[in-house]
Amino acid sequence: MSFYWAAGGTVGLGTLGDGIRELTVTRDPQFITVVWITGVIKVVGGLLALALVRPWGRWFPRWMLLTGAWGAGVALLLYGVKNYVAWGLIAVGVLGVPEAIDWAALSWYLLLWDPWWLLGGALFVAAAGHYNRTTRDERAQVR
Repeated sequence: MSFYWAAGGTVGLGTLGDGIRELTVTRDPQFITVVWITGVIKVVGGLLALALVRPWGRWFPRWMLLTGAWGAGVALLLYGVKNYVAWGLIAVGVLGVPEAIDWAALSWYLLLWDPWWLLGGALFVAAAGHYNRTTRDERAQVR
């Protein structure tokens, strides 16, 4: 979605809130640059996830893959939890709704976007744990 939106696509922008939609539609150069960068980060994250489960991933140092996977997993989990707490406080009226987000977008964040962050974090943590166990066993067999 990041590349699609950065290239000018508009489908799905309504789920992000008025302020973010406006930055994308008006092609704010700084914001579009950020969207391109996040797209690249997501591709790198996808390649990292694949490296944990595919044979070609053994080309990389074990510590590098584990550091990236644990780091990504924890970061995604913390980001998802932080968002759920913040959006939940907004939904129950403890915090005000930010200008860039409307009530419809808030629902999308709670029901679509943030569950993906949490799921991605949980899957990275699980993949890192699995990779750690399987590669530790392989290293022990080599010795």
